Amino acid sequence: MAARNYGQYCGVTTAVELIGERWALLIVRDLLVGARRYTDLKRGLPRIPTNILAARLKEMQESGIVRRAPFKGRGPIYELTPYGQALEPIVLALGRWGFAAMGQPDEGDVITPDSLTMALRTAFQPDAAAGLPPSDYEVHVADVSLRVRVAQGGLDVVPLAPALPPVGGDLPDGEPDLVFAAGPGIRDVIAGSLTPAEAVDSGAVHVLAGDESLLERFARTFHIDTVASPSTDDSAADAA
Repeated sequence: MAARNYGQYCGVTTAVELIGERWALLIVRDLLVGARRYTDLKRGLPRIPTNILAARLKEMQESGIVRRAPFKGRGPIYELTPYGQALEPIVLALGRWGFAAMGQPDEGDVITPDSLTMALRTAFQPDAAAGLPPSDYEVHVADVSLRVRVAQGGLDVVPLAPALPPVGGDLPDGEPDLVFAAGPGIRDVIAGSLTPAEAVDSGAVHVLAGDESLLERFARTFHIDTVASPSTDDSAADAA
């Protein structure tokens, strides 16, 4: 049952009624990575009040977006139904659209394994990846570490830190081809406004191990063509 009714007979209206409440889409974002326990969702969304998390999960269960299921004697988990999984291309498209308006992080902004995983899935270019050799990266951004494997146009992301998710995700075998650490400047590499070489020279990216030239392949595989947002245009005009 929708938490709000806007009184209009329209598919967009219905969608907003189902997932337009605050935090709902971020819960969907994290569940697109994999099934999660209540405590996992709370850890991944540290600012969400517990009563709001419980309310959103209840609403989305009633709407057929999320279901609750037992998991190997470790308590219930929450997972997306097929109807909820159908939101994936919409969430990825929203991520690409929002990418254009992202500036520097505010103080206190966090990166989580699920948010970084979805950011990489948002930027992933399967056609470009299909024409490149398989690659195995270990990526460190803030306190999050991911193993990112690309092969035959497919993407596999496994969190290494802060902790492996309790549901799903296999520990990777072998050594990665490239290990690098990055800060917010990785956004400029993905946007194409900073070349991998420039990112290394400026300190936006630090190669920790492996073949530094593979950063070029990473930038081709993970890329978002951005259309400047109005706020970006205003900033450019002010600078001029």
